[in-house]
Amino acid sequence: MVASALKCHSCVSTKAYRLSGVGMVGVHEARGDPACSCATISGPPTGTVASDTAHEHAAPVGDTNHAQRSASLHSMAFPMIHPNRRTALAGIAALLALPALHRPAAAATTPLPQLTLWGPPAGPSITLVHAIASDLLRPVADKVLFKAWRTPDELRAGLTSGTMQTFVLPTQSAANLFNKGLGVRLVNVMTNGLLYLLSADPSLTSVAALKGRSVAIPFRNDTPEYVFRRLLAAERLTADGDVALHFTGTPMEAIQLLVTGRADTALLPEPAASAAILRAGMAGKTVTRVLDIQRAWGAATGLATVLPQAGLGVSAAFLAEHPAAVEALHDALVKATAAVNADPARAANDAAAPLGLPWPVIEQAIPHSNLVAQRASAVREPMEAVFRALAEFDPKIIGGALPAADFYL
Repeated sequence: MVASALKCHSCVSTKAYRLSGVGMVGVHEARGDPACSCATISGPPTGTVASDTAHEHAAPVGDTNHAQRSASLHSMAFPMIHPNRRTALAGIAALLALPALHRPAAAATTPLPQLTLWGPPAGPSITLVHAIASDLLRPVADKVLFKAWRTPDELRAGLTSGTMQTFVLPTQSAANLFNKGLGVRLVNVMTNGLLYLLSADPSLTSVAALKGRSVAIPFRNDTPEYVFRRLLAAERLTADGDVALHFTGTPMEAIQLLVTGRADTALLPEPAASAAILRAGMAGKTVTRVLDIQRAWGAATGLATVLPQAGLGVSAAFLAEHPAAVEALHDALVKATAAVNADPARAANDAAAPLGLPWPVIEQAIPHSNLVAQRASAVREPMEAVFRALAEFDPKIIGGALPAADFYL
């Protein structure tokens, strides 16, 4: 068993992580704090959700009880407190200062009774969960729940049925669904790219070097595949002819192919990329990020070395009914993003249970996740540049055309 020593941020203890099936289990050795209950930190495979049942989370931020945070949960609720008179008056003044676009003149200032935020087990969802845990969404709703969507198919089903009203999704998926008439609007961009190519071979530092090699990619017909195929085309390489693509149902399955040597490389988003590095180390192997896909994208397309990859979307119905809540939600995410980037350790503790990953993985992933909170309308130009580059490969990726102006909020 290969183990690595890691510090617990709440009880200053040592954890040794060992490989256990497809998950990771933490072995806790208490140091002078017998009250600490962080006996284990475990999680299901990356990209999966153990349960859709909401969990009431009433413990204050900073509570040293890790057991609850470390459970295999993928949804959680945080009760909110109604604002007092002074807070309400301040909220009214702030609302009046907001732009009038999309908002009726007498928009309600009372928080919604409940709001569910959906997101993938990836970087932007760290921001969502931290915003909930830090009470930053108090002006938005009395109770806010986070639920993880597991696959692109689950996301599309939720949007089609109307089950999902506020959600994080890939920007190209949002454009595609908007063009198909599903009423998706993009509020902001929450990451400027979090894709990396990982390998045990340190020489594979370019797309051209992949000729004759194999790449494990999670999720067929989704953002990682589209971006990678565009990069191959720039090098005049073909999938399966020059580079073998192995598609998997989850990032964890792609990690398994990489760590066991059945794939030369794996194309992974954060925090799956950080999980692969840690998992390989436990198996006595060295895996590194050999290629930053954001930089490779810039080199291949002549665009900036950023990929506005995912953001917060809302349904047209939710926007029409709760425009003030949409504005307040974005404002809260701006604050939450700054807090996550400033204190990855705290954000990782908040996100470990909902994302089903050990906090060390999330903490290591945050600096590589390029987390931002930029209004979609403010970054429309760079997004359209990415959409055009993807459409050169296949226009159907974005639904056949660039989305109209009202797509960008």
